[in-house]
Parts: sequence; structure tokens; C-alpha cells
Amino acid sequence: MAISISETKLNEIKIIEPKVFGDARGFFMESWNKRDFSRITDIIFVQDNQSRSKKGVVRGLHFQLPPHAQAKLVRCVVGSIFDVAVDIRRSSPTFGQWVGVELSAENKKQLWIPEGFAHGFVALTDYAEVFYKTNEYWHKESEGSIRWDDPTLNIQWPLDVNPCLSEKDAAAPFFKDAILFD
Repeated sequence: MAISISETKLNEIKIIEPKVFGDARGFFMESWNKRDFSRITDIIFVQDNQSRSKKGVVRGLHFQLPPHAQAKLVRCVVGSIFDVAVDIRRSSPTFGQWVGVELSAENKKQLWIPEGFAHGFVALTDYAEVFYKTNEYWHKESEGSIRWDDPTLNIQWPLDVNPCLSEKDAAAPFFKDAILFD
């Protein structure tokens, strides 16, 4: 197997760790392999996204509602981030719970986030570049968001600087007011 899959406190969220082959020249790894990934799901990815953020930038919490809900496979290719997934499925026993994982260029961990979860991260290093695959195209009318600092969620963000937010993220609704999954 080219990857190992670890559980988190939210059963559907998985930490993916690729097998890394390194020597004096550098390293090689398979960041995604359909055969190995099928142990989790038979998803078909349709879009790759990449962002660059300076230290303290918070992006999220973002999601898309059905019928354009997105699952994501997230990794950090430069620097380090604290990546968060929040269960936003009202019918779920873990509704409103979150998990956070440090993803970095060094640890090469990835986070599998299925549909029904909001996603966000904060850049922990001077710069961080995040790359993620999605199973659904971006669809403006299906976009949703939740305030990153919602007191109900009580996410423990590892921030040592004032957060930098987009206008959209600063104006995001609180969890109790957001339109979520059933």
C-alpha cells in the first residue's frame, strides 16, 4: 500500500499518510492512488484547487450544499496549516463536532473530508500553500459558510497572531444561523 489511513474522533474524517521514499536527492511519494484510496470511497475527483496564505490567514469554514456538496482531499505542500473539519449534518450523532489536524509539507499528511462537513484552516508558517482535490465543481449558489470563531463550535485554533480574514469569512453566519445539511 502506498498510503496508511488513520481514524479521527469523527469516523468519516480520515488522516491519509503516504509512504515516502527519500534519499540524498530528495523524496518521492504517491499523493493519491485510486486503488489505495478505494479503501475509503470510490469517489471520482473532478477539480484540483491550490491556495497560498500568509501566517495567520484563516480560510473557512466553507462547504457546498446538495446537490453540489463537495468532498475534499486536502494537503499542505508548502509550510504548515491547522486544518479543521466540522460535522454539519443535522441527522448525524456527531453534529457540531470538529476535528483539527496539522498538515505540513514536512509531515505530508492529508485530510479526507467527505460531503456534509465544513472545512477551514489557518496558516501556521510565514506562508502556506494548500492543495486539495474535490469530487464536485465549485457552484456559487450552493456555497455556505460558518464563522471560524463560532462560540458553539469552540474550535481551538492555534493562533499566535491576529487572524486575517476575507470579507466573506468575516461576515459568515454563526453555526446556529447557517443553512446546513439535513
